[in-house]
This record gives sequence, C-alpha cells and structure tokens, in this order.
Amino acid sequence: MSNTVTSGFLDDPVFALVGEVAAECGVRAFVIGGYVRDCFLGRPSKDIDIVVEGSGMALAEALARKIHSTTGRHPHVSLFRNFGTAMLRFGGTELEFVGARKESYNRNSRKPIVEDGTLEDDQKRRDFTINAMAFSLQKDDFGALVDPFGGIRDLASGVIRTPLDPYVTFSDDPLRMLRAVRFAARLSTPQQRFEIVPECREAITAMRERMNILSKERIAEELNKMLLCDRPSLALRLLDDLGLMDYVLPQLARLKGIETVDGRGHKDNFSHTLQVLDNVCMDERQAIAEGRLQDFIPAEDGGSFEARTRTAPCLWLRWAALLHDIGKPVSKRFDPAVGWTFHGHEVVGQRMVPRIFQSLKMPLNEKMKYVQKLVALHHRPVALVDEEVTDSAVRRLLFDAGNDIDDLMLLCNADITSKNPAKVQRLRKNFDLVRSKLVEVEEKDAIRNFHNPITGEHVMAVYGIGPCNIIGQIKERVKNAILDGEIENSFEAADALMRSIAPEYGLEEVQ
Repeated sequence: MSNTVTSGFLDDPVFALVGEVAAECGVRAFVIGGYVRDCFLGRPSKDIDIVVEGSGMALAEALARKIHSTTGRHPHVSLFRNFGTAMLRFGGTELEFVGARKESYNRNSRKPIVEDGTLEDDQKRRDFTINAMAFSLQKDDFGALVDPFGGIRDLASGVIRTPLDPYVTFSDDPLRMLRAVRFAARLSTPQQRFEIVPECREAITAMRERMNILSKERIAEELNKMLLCDRPSLALRLLDDLGLMDYVLPQLARLKGIETVDGRGHKDNFSHTLQVLDNVCMDERQAIAEGRLQDFIPAEDGGSFEARTRTAPCLWLRWAALLHDIGKPVSKRFDPAVGWTFHGHEVVGQRMVPRIFQSLKMPLNEKMKYVQKLVALHHRPVALVDEEVTDSAVRRLLFDAGNDIDDLMLLCNADITSKNPAKVQRLRKNFDLVRSKLVEVEEKDAIRNFHNPITGEHVMAVYGIGPCNIIGQIKERVKNAILDGEIENSFEAADALMRSIAPEYGLEEVQ
C-alpha cells in the first residue's frame, strides 16, 4: 500500500484547513487512531482524533477563529483543561484535539504521569498497532501514512498486537486487556476473524489480577461496548478463555459446565446463553431493518408514551439476553424421575439483576427494571407454546409485558435452541401461533398499557367512603375479570361489575 493516502479518506476540507492552521501556529498535526484504522477497513467513522506536536487546545481555538473569519460561522469548541483536550464541532464533523504526549505509570494506578512529547512518543503509548497509525496533515506530505509499528500489516492479517512489550502495555493500563477483547470481537467479520496474538494472550492471562485496580464503571463501559458488537459471543468467549470473566461478570462464569448424574446431563448454560445473545442481536438487526420495532418515550403529559421507530440496537435488550438464565446455577436440581430441572430460575434471575447492576455501578433506573422484567417473563411465551394458547393467558402476558412485549418476544424466539432440528421447527411453528394470538387479542381488547377503568376516586365517589383496603380489592377483581375475559375492557362493563360486587363489602351507593 502506498505511503500516501489517495483513496479520498481526507477529502473533507476541514483536514486541509487543520494542516493550514497548524502551519500558521508553527506546529505539526496528524489524524490518528480509530479514524485511520476504519478508513482502511472501509468502515464509516465519526471518531476523528487530531494529535498535535504542541497544544491541542490552542490549535482547536485557532481553527475556530480561522473558520469564523473565512465563513462567518461560529464552530463550537469545548475545552477540557484537566485533560488538555478540546472538541470542535463544525457542520457534521466532530474533531477531538490533543497534544502529543508520552506517559509513565505508577503500578498501583491506571492514571498516567503525562509529559509533552512527539508524534512518535504518542504512537508508542497507544494500545494497539492498528490504533497507532496516523495520517500527516502537513502540506508537503499531506496524507502520508505514519505507521512505525506495522499497523497496516496487522490490519491486513487480522491481529491485535501492542506497539510495545504487552506486559508493559497491559501493566500500565489494564483496561487495555478488555479493549483487546473488544476490538477482536468488533472488527471480526464473516470474511476475516481478528485474533489477539499469542504473546498478548499470554500477557493478559498472566496479568489478569491487574484488573483489580480498574473502576467498575470503566469495566461496565467496555462490557457495554462488547455487547453492542454484531456477535457479542466472540468477546465473551475471549473473556472466559483469557481468565477475565471472573473480574468482569463472575455470575456468568458460573453458568459454565455440564453436570451428569445417572448418565443424564444438562446443556451447558454458558454456551446456550451466548447463542441466545447472538440470536437476539441478529433478530433485532433484521427487525430494525424492516421497521418492525418501536421504542416508547414518555410523553410530555407524563401519562402516555410516544412511539418511535427503533433505528439502533437496544443495549438493554442485549443485557436481558445475557442475564436471562443467570438464575439457573442457584435453581438447578436433579429429579430422578425427570432429570435436571431449573424451576423458578426466572424468578431467581429477576432478583439477581439489581445486584449485578449495582456491582457494576450501572443505572438502577427504568433500564434496570426493563432488564428485570424481560428476565422474569422470558419463560412465559415458551410456556404458552407448550399449552393451549388461551385469550386469558395472552391478555395477562400483554398486561405484564406492556410496551416491552415485542422485545420479550424477540428474546423468547432467540431462546429456542436445540440440536434437534425437528424440535426447533415444531417450537417455532407453535411460537408463531402465540405471535398471531397476541396481535388478535391486542386488536380486540387493547390490553397493552392496560389502565383499570375503575379508579379509586370513582369508588369513593359512588359509595361515599375514604381511602381503604376495600377499594384496592374491588379494583383487583375488576382487573382480573377483564384479563380473564369475563367482561369487556370498558368503563361501562367495569362499572357494572363494581356495583354488583360492592354489597359483598358492605358498600351502599350514596345519592
């Protein structure tokens, strides 16, 4: 490959402008890192990092002034003085500027001691060779590829390698061990699999205890990025193979293994979980492409939801797939009559979700509750497959799942795995019946986002009573009557039932 880029990677006029302003400031500037890597991979990238042999903040401010003087427009510049970086947004382009630097580390911290440096110093401190490549923005060699560690060779070979001794690189910043796993998974395609080179794998395994100095927030951030890969299983298997899973998500590691009693064993729940996760990712991508999924955003009135077509993967759906069987090690039992059972594993898993999120310092808000809900309900549609699909059972499923019913069905469909093709075909056929029944019942009874037609205020007004337990009991009976199909989902039918059962509670209507 030529030492100078001629493939249009730097066609955006802003790159030449950066080089021009850098020359006026008496400094050199280079595009470095992910943008360069993704150019050669033919992948779109908005991750444009500019390294400056001087002050990155000063160059960003000078560039903003230049743009204003020539176009009259005011690009937005954000300065992060604690980190010595700047972000400039102009049109649809976002550039991050940083001064070239060299780093040294204290063994008990991942925070570096930073000094001003050259481009070469900056490339040495990069995590991997494929992320250390740079394009020159100088006029005399504009577009020249600066690649001292053979990143372009490693990119072509599909390998993840550190620029320096991997023991030094991973000891300096153990987060790079997780980044190695993430890049190996993220960059892999059906045509080319990226692998971590043996010397780096050896160093990661030997130094995995260095993970203990990382904050849980940084670990969770990397794990989230792994889950958003096209095939997250590649990353999770690597974490396990390299001995990192116990430092990232030990509960998942406990799913591994097959126990056998009297010649009867159960499936490996770790492998099953990874297959379900990949299935969910594939099914969701197809559903997004076909415009079949919606996200429900709370409306401004606070009492309703605004539906928006989903355009990007849902991280929390992937978390639900990852944790859907997390309760199986606790609930596993051997019954001589039926073999291995995992009764109630969804309830156990539901209780484990908040503890897992808390341990990773992840949000304990509606995102966590969404994951909890899907873990708790993931067995319900499958149970319907094995039974007669009654309107009542479907109504209750719709009521419990609410707006998350489509994601729940994606998860449950992905959970149909077996080495017996005939069994899978039979289950999928029955599962399609459940899908059609959901549509039929929803159109007829409008159960999704069910609101009880009978409010506490209405009961109090009709019977002249104050707040009490009786009101809750009446509302519960009305709700169950609707869900069981005994009455219509309407105020008139609900009010008639309320008035018919009120005497059982000693209530009389007031005039």
